[in-house]
Amino acid sequence: MNEHSVNIFSHFLFSFWENYNNERSGGMSWLIVAIILLFLLLLDYKWGDKVSKTTSRKKSGVERQSDITLFTAGEELFEDYFAQLERAKHHIHILFYIVRDDKMGQRFFSLLEQKVNEGVEVRLLVDWVGSFGLPPSVRQKSGQFAFANRPTLPFFFYKLNERNHRKITVIDGKIGYLGGFNIGKEYIGQDPKFGHWRDYHLKIMGEGVHDLQRQFQEDWKKATGQSFGDDERYFPSLQKGTVKHRFLPTDGAYLEDEFIQLIEQAKREILIGTPYFIPSQKLMNALLKAMKRGVQLTIIAPMQADHPLVKEAAYPYFRQLLRAGARIYQFYNGFYHAKVIVIDDDICDIGTANFDHRSLFINYEMNCYIYDKPFIQYVKQTIAHDIDTSTLLTAEYFRKLPWLDRLKEGVATLMSPLL
Repeated sequence: MNEHSVNIFSHFLFSFWENYNNERSGGMSWLIVAIILLFLLLLDYKWGDKVSKTTSRKKSGVERQSDITLFTAGEELFEDYFAQLERAKHHIHILFYIVRDDKMGQRFFSLLEQKVNEGVEVRLLVDWVGSFGLPPSVRQKSGQFAFANRPTLPFFFYKLNERNHRKITVIDGKIGYLGGFNIGKEYIGQDPKFGHWRDYHLKIMGEGVHDLQRQFQEDWKKATGQSFGDDERYFPSLQKGTVKHRFLPTDGAYLEDEFIQLIEQAKREILIGTPYFIPSQKLMNALLKAMKRGVQLTIIAPMQADHPLVKEAAYPYFRQLLRAGARIYQFYNGFYHAKVIVIDDDICDIGTANFDHRSLFINYEMNCYIYDKPFIQYVKQTIAHDIDTSTLLTAEYFRKLPWLDRLKEGVATLMSPLL
């Protein structure tokens, strides 16, 4: 919050307080309290954000070569995932944003408890907000358990929004997983509200697993104050794989610049898949400039929403991009949760970051840039399959929007920095 904004808020607070004293009106007291509260929340958020940005450091990552497998269905991913957990001999390190206490979660915790009883080191780190409500009786089954990003003073409201959105698993230092899936019945298509859950998740085997382990180690130490060794048990010698890639961790900063650099490299096409399309103005400008130089922009987003207002928050951007010539699709075969960007045939980004303000400026994320052309072609084929089960948005769609949807769009636009 800049000095001018503080002066404006101070003026309004003084005016309301003067009015209250002059009229001796008890009916104004609730409004004064609400305004003061709003002012304090905004001050907390802006100040906390400023402090956070000054302490954030850019992590560029290094190029690695690993064998990488793409999963797009939860049933297939977790069949493989649980099988690998069962084979663990020394340690299991897991970070998820969401872990549910449902049948899926119970299977997950039972397996972790089994491995603990076998003498395997298990460390489970889950986001405090994303996994809020996990009962202690469930958490204690996982060996060593911790919450990531517990909100604390000062800047409680800002820290309440600053979430660890990474989803990392490392097994015996040799096998890693990263992507959009969490632990819960919806992720295997068992929630009737969403039906089929479409997501992108990577399995990594090769030297890149060391980078996932390092990031987990950093997050674990931040949450617990404890670390684990740097020896060969946790960082074994690993062979190079066939797929060149680079991991990009971000802590609420620098991701906007990274995405803009990707967009500026495009010569022919940009493909974006995201559940939430709420870009910054700089990102929008980069997309519009790309289209002006002849780049075809294609976006896939879900037809249904999993959170209030996020669908409507995308509408102002979609209108502008449609006028500029973008192709925008709404996925209707269940819920679309993939986070993917493809630039020509040269770069593919798959990870945990959405194309929205939270991932750009608040959340802790982990993305994987892939430079292998055969793998990128496979991802493009997968996206083409997603487009086959999507409907093309048109300007006519927005002209016919009901008044209630237009009202939601207005509210969503105001709230977009926190959606």
